[in-house]
Amino acid sequence: MPKAPVNPQKNAVALAYSQTDTAPRVVARGRGLVAEQIIARAREHGVYVHESAELVSLLMQVDLDQHIPPQLYLAVAELLAWLYRLENGQAASPPPRLSAAAEATLKP
Repeated sequence: MPKAPVNPQKNAVALAYSQTDTAPRVVARGRGLVAEQIIARAREHGVYVHESAELVSLLMQVDLDQHIPPQLYLAVAELLAWLYRLENGQAASPPPRLSAAAEATLKP
């Protein structure tokens, strides 16, 4: 009997960072329809949506309103630096990929 096609649910995580935070915080996360709404709201407000299944998978493990773990600092910092360059018209390279160290440390 043939298997039904797999329809993986989309996941999304929203991060926020302010000068008073010690690290970025997870402010929204969800699957399926909730993920689609998170992405739609971000785009409505001009927030860049980075599509990295690996990073989202790791961030889905972080509880809401919690800071990202130190193992993800480098990956998120590289993404934020790339976004800063993009917003200032300096980014010509593709977005950064998740570092192997972060991926190995936080495997789901």
